[in-house]
Amino acid sequence: MPYLLDAIVILGYFALIIGIGLSQRSKSGSMEGFTLGDRQIAWWAVLASILAAEISAGTFFGAPGEGYALRNYTYIQLMAGYLLARVVVSAVFIPAYYRHGVVSVYEFLEARFGPKTRRRASAVFLVTRLLASGSRLWVPTVLLVLGWKVFVNPAISPMHEFWLYAAALVVITVLTSIYTALGGIRAVIWTDVIQVVILFSALGFALWHLLAHTGGWPALNAAILKPALIDWGRPDPAHPGAWGWVKGILETEYTMWTAFLGSTFVTLATHGTDQDMVQRMLTAKNKRQSGFATILSGIADIPVNFMVLSIGILLFVFYQQHPEILLPKNAKGAPDSSQVFPFFILTSMPAGLRGLVVAGVLATAMGSLSTALNSLATSYVRDFHFRWFGEPSTEKGKVRILRFGTVLFAILLISVALGTAWVKAHNPSLRIIPIILGVFGYTYGSLLGVFMVGLFTNTRGNDFGNGIAMLAGFIVVGYLSGLDKGLMASLGIQGGIPRPNWMVEIEFPWRILFGTLVTFAIAMCFKTPEAKLGHSKIVQAGT
Repeated sequence: MPYLLDAIVILGYFALIIGIGLSQRSKSGSMEGFTLGDRQIAWWAVLASILAAEISAGTFFGAPGEGYALRNYTYIQLMAGYLLARVVVSAVFIPAYYRHGVVSVYEFLEARFGPKTRRRASAVFLVTRLLASGSRLWVPTVLLVLGWKVFVNPAISPMHEFWLYAAALVVITVLTSIYTALGGIRAVIWTDVIQVVILFSALGFALWHLLAHTGGWPALNAAILKPALIDWGRPDPAHPGAWGWVKGILETEYTMWTAFLGSTFVTLATHGTDQDMVQRMLTAKNKRQSGFATILSGIADIPVNFMVLSIGILLFVFYQQHPEILLPKNAKGAPDSSQVFPFFILTSMPAGLRGLVVAGVLATAMGSLSTALNSLATSYVRDFHFRWFGEPSTEKGKVRILRFGTVLFAILLISVALGTAWVKAHNPSLRIIPIILGVFGYTYGSLLGVFMVGLFTNTRGNDFGNGIAMLAGFIVVGYLSGLDKGLMASLGIQGGIPRPNWMVEIEFPWRILFGTLVTFAIAMCFKTPEAKLGHSKIVQAGT
């Protein structure tokens, strides 16, 4: 009976979310209604939806894991770039999208350059979003596997662990895809509103509970390691001089340089060129409300990340004060930082509160999953399906294809998630945050570089040159980040492309910056055809 209250809370959450999602079906009977909510969504609902997309289950567990592992707040430095980028997105990207009346943001690229650039960019988004969303879909199922280890059988085999992951993620995906396919973007946004409320409540109660059982803020402060918040980086001792500083900074995840350079470009890409994020911004009534919600979400990210990092540091304090022999370990025998918070939820939280936090985990997973399904279906249908098979003449026919796309990508996401669960079951020491953000880093620099050429220049870039530039951006980032070595290591092979000793191997926050610079520089070498002049932000702003 001790878990009856938790079960009631969780079942109540499912009933509420699915009920709200299905209630939006009658308002999603047209292409515009299904994909953009007829551009009539209130700014505060758009804000909540942006936050729900950003705070995925990977962040819910991964950010406390970073706090536990690092025991400081250096991760918050990235918020500076996140906020700066949102200002640029609100001032440049969003007005251009509203001006062109796009549904898929890649339609802008066709107007500016041509159909090939649009299709390439959309394909980059589809593949990247599929891999990124699928790879983090398994995260909330960590609770189920941990619960099985703690309460049923601690000696679970990797194969058994995989099947537990598989069952849970299939259930979550099926439930989410039902209300997303029927209710469209309205269902996504209004369920996001509820999910954000549950999420913040869960984090708030978790922080309060830990403070009450560890000695409060003084105990947290005593556990913080230097640098506590600001880290300017440190040189690579093997390379004295200026290059040693550059190499050291580029090979460090969280520094002030990363905050103002790396994370700025990360957010420009995710919030300016990613259909998943931009689509919800375009549901606002006008560009002013959309921009306001976007900037405010950057401000809200600061206390949210402070909260989750504080939870991670307090978890370290808690298990120093209350050693736990069953605390999940990684391959090296040290506590697995990505599983400490879910373990605490299952074993130390009181009934009812535990159910609320589990509901919060489900909220983050279903919130990010629902918008991924809707945006993937929208981009695929608008950019490819209608071009290949023709566009139905009725709104009902168009919506039927969009719902088909939603189901298709639900199946594909499950496939990717199963693959990720298999890898995680056999490699438990993997850290979550770098995996999730790293997927975007290889491709989104190329995407952002093309958009920046289109938005900030009048006469540069064309279909042919953009293709070369995007490929070059991917190759350079793959080489600089050691992608070849990582792929070979995953196959059990040591080695990769030879590198000189002085060569830098950039961390994940820097990948999009380098990809953008390479793509932008090469695309600028090609001139825009006369027929495509007049579609940039600069030209349109003066008309």
